[in-house]
Amino acid sequence: MDQAEQLRMLVSKQQEQKKKERKVSRVITVTSGKGGVGKSTLTVNLAINLSRLGKKVIILDADFGLANIEVMLGIRPEYNLADLMFRGRELKDIIIEGPEGIGFISGGSGIQELSRLTREQVVYLVQKLYELDELADIILVDTGAGISDSVLEFVSASNEVLLVATPEPTSITDAYALLKTLNRRSGFSKEDTVLKMVANRIKTSDEGDVLYSKLGVVVEKFLSLKVEYMGGIPDDPNCGKAIMQQQPITLSDPKSPSAKAITLIAEKLADIKDENADKKGIAMLFSRWMKSIYRKKKNA
Repeated sequence: MDQAEQLRMLVSKQQEQKKKERKVSRVITVTSGKGGVGKSTLTVNLAINLSRLGKKVIILDADFGLANIEVMLGIRPEYNLADLMFRGRELKDIIIEGPEGIGFISGGSGIQELSRLTREQVVYLVQKLYELDELADIILVDTGAGISDSVLEFVSASNEVLLVATPEPTSITDAYALLKTLNRRSGFSKEDTVLKMVANRIKTSDEGDVLYSKLGVVVEKFLSLKVEYMGGIPDDPNCGKAIMQQQPITLSDPKSPSAKAITLIAEKLADIKDENADKKGIAMLFSRWMKSIYRKKKNA
């Protein structure tokens, strides 16, 4: 073996070691079968509570159709994901600091433009997202609602999904439709995906249990998917007032029933013992997302 070959082997080993030592964030994708069920409200308040529990949290707003997270936080980002990809901005430029030290990234038009990236741009984006993995313990991805391709691409690429539903029949039906459509997608792996559910706007804890039973039992029976119940959030008028004031309920009224319920859910999420076992990070999520996009284009 000559010196050049020895050098190549040494560099290869160093790169492999660096890859093993790389910090990887835990990514939780928050989604729903229909809009108006409180998905974005839950995302913001979970982020605040997880931050209070000592986690470094960043929200990625992947709902390019709306700007709910921005409205709830009362901020207007100057830059978004598209500026990182196409206009030479650095990661630090597009991360806005929110309450309790949480970070926020607006997807903006960048989410739509992901499908048009060149190979070089994809490599550049993934490298930047490895930097994001270094900055956060937990990244909450707030998707759009429903079963559009953009939502399903994100959810199918995720390893941990938090589904939000309410007792309304349409919410239950649409949540099932989301999981059914997801289960049929070629890029989705039920073995590698942890599905969790939150029942929102419930009148009693029993109503939350019934909602979970309706959805969970049917999903397991007909789709062979297991959904873990994380808890319920009561229908709380204080939450509506907080939204009108552009204040997360856990800040404006931390002793309210909904704020207390969200705190308990955040504690459950933070206490998951195997959270380090299957973490893939935000860079891996986007890599899988892009592979799904290209596969779809190829088959079109």
